[in-house]
Amino acid sequence: MSYQVLARKWRPKTFPAMVGQEHVLRALINALDNDRLHHAYLFTGTRGVGKTTVARIFAKSLNCEQGITSQPCGTCSACTEIDQGRFVDLIEVDAASRTKVEDTRELLENVQYSPTRGRYKVYLIDEVHMLSTHSFNALLKTLEEPPPHVKFLLATTDPQKLPVTILSRCLQFSLKRMSPEMIIGHLEHVLGEEGIAYDAPALRMIAEGADGSMRDALSLLDQAIAYGGGGLAEAEVRAMLGTIDRSYVFQLLQHIANADAVAVLETVNQLAQQGVDFAAVLAELLSQLHRVALAQVAPDAINGHPDETQLRALAAAISSEDVQLYYQIGLIGRRDLPYAPDGRSGFEMVVLRMLAFQPVLPPTGGGQAPKASSPVRPAAAPTNTASAAPAPRPEGVATSPAAGLAQARAALKGNAAPARAAVAEPEPTPQYSELSPPPHTEASMPYSSMPDWDEPDAPMAPAAPVRPAPANPVPPTPAVSAPMQTTQAAPRPAAGSRAPDLPWPELVSRLGLKGMAAQLAANCVMTGRDGQQIQLSIDAQHATLRSAQLESRLQEALSGYFGETVRLQFSVAASGVETPALLQQRDRASRQQAAVDEINNDPDLGRIREAFNAQVVPDSIQPTN
Repeated sequence: MSYQVLARKWRPKTFPAMVGQEHVLRALINALDNDRLHHAYLFTGTRGVGKTTVARIFAKSLNCEQGITSQPCGTCSACTEIDQGRFVDLIEVDAASRTKVEDTRELLENVQYSPTRGRYKVYLIDEVHMLSTHSFNALLKTLEEPPPHVKFLLATTDPQKLPVTILSRCLQFSLKRMSPEMIIGHLEHVLGEEGIAYDAPALRMIAEGADGSMRDALSLLDQAIAYGGGGLAEAEVRAMLGTIDRSYVFQLLQHIANADAVAVLETVNQLAQQGVDFAAVLAELLSQLHRVALAQVAPDAINGHPDETQLRALAAAISSEDVQLYYQIGLIGRRDLPYAPDGRSGFEMVVLRMLAFQPVLPPTGGGQAPKASSPVRPAAAPTNTASAAPAPRPEGVATSPAAGLAQARAALKGNAAPARAAVAEPEPTPQYSELSPPPHTEASMPYSSMPDWDEPDAPMAPAAPVRPAPANPVPPTPAVSAPMQTTQAAPRPAAGSRAPDLPWPELVSRLGLKGMAAQLAANCVMTGRDGQQIQLSIDAQHATLRSAQLESRLQEALSGYFGETVRLQFSVAASGVETPALLQQRDRASRQQAAVDEINNDPDLGRIREAFNAQVVPDSIQPTN
């Protein structure tokens, strides 16, 4: 008799013999025992979890000669023929090879006839999602109202491809992936029955390689037995599967915890000599980091694990912050690994990144940030007690690239508060010479306090004083006041009286204009006044702002301010005329340059730029006043 593979030899023939899937088996057993049978069942799930097996056992339960039962005898002719795949009333259809509508019509032509031998005619359609759209449409009516002697059992690995009209006509059961523990238990039972010696770690490797599929696990078991010459040894199964030796992964993690870059690269070199897949090594590294995190948060979660001792040792040696950081770096590295020149260099960059970066711990007391020279990770125990300790470095000098990065971060955190305090200190009153303009007063304010001409109908807020730049101060420009919405605002002249002459920018700020009318006034200059007639010159680039409505609003505002009716006479001036808008633009540029100079001249930020080889982007800086 020819050899029968384990996946077929150990296929379950009864519901109790199945591993897992209790939620499906319970529903089917109750339906059979209580005679509450549906006419169509849909079994979904990944490969090798028992979809076809459940369907065959269900067909056997329907046609057993002892009656409809959840425990078929397995000895009658119907049960025997179903197990052997030759029962005439169990029609198994491979939908992947019979996708055409003609095949479905031919199949349904015999539905109306009674079963030949059994109690029910059972149609088992495997991989039903492969049917064409026309085949599904041809199946709909029969699937919804089949003859009483017909049952449909559908199986698929991709239920998303099924039309909703098919799903609504079936009872759907989703079979779950099997856990490694379930697979290991079944493999131990099979090996015990077969009389084959094995190593427990070898079974775990096979179970993890099966990825939730019992059929894949039995196929791998067959291959491993043949590879090992009738036995299962851990080293042979690892060589067959190409599985990474976990001892190298634990060595890597220990060297990373000790910040020993030389030992890390040596371990990577040993892995490369074995021809391993570095993507698999990185995946195994992430798996062990996950288990280390579990050991730190919930120590009981790894009880009984084969690597429990190593995991607990790493959980004690690496801080929880570092574990989370390493895991995140590994995830990002796994995503970017296909873009690396080769797998080894990409993996080396991932582990070197774990050495280069470390989280900065928050201050633990007294409001003092940790010094940059103090390491965050626990120091590695010296391997040679006879070797002399390295000479201490002066405080503030980085001892490694990782320490240098930590030093820069600590310098930034340590100097943040004093820098803010320095900004908040009041500045000394500047001294003005006879050639410089007087200091800003309520009637003479900087251009930054003027309304934003580019924002229509924006409310005008009181002005804030401008702090002079610390280096290379820009000579102050003639000041313009903003409309003050306070009780100290300068009173307007009484009706019929003439207001004192004021610079046009300051006069514009007192008119209280908004929107487009404010923009029109801001892009003009007052060239003269003759009684009730005011001559205005508008910038040539903004001549399109003129309109009868806006000129009328400006004229009403000026008439209300002067207390008499005035008339406006416009002319077009050359570009670059000193309009309030141009003066405000210059003031903004001046304050922006002062802020950039202050950032560039800050000694603390200078040290950070040197540490990170960084540059300040001027566009990212905004003046605070």
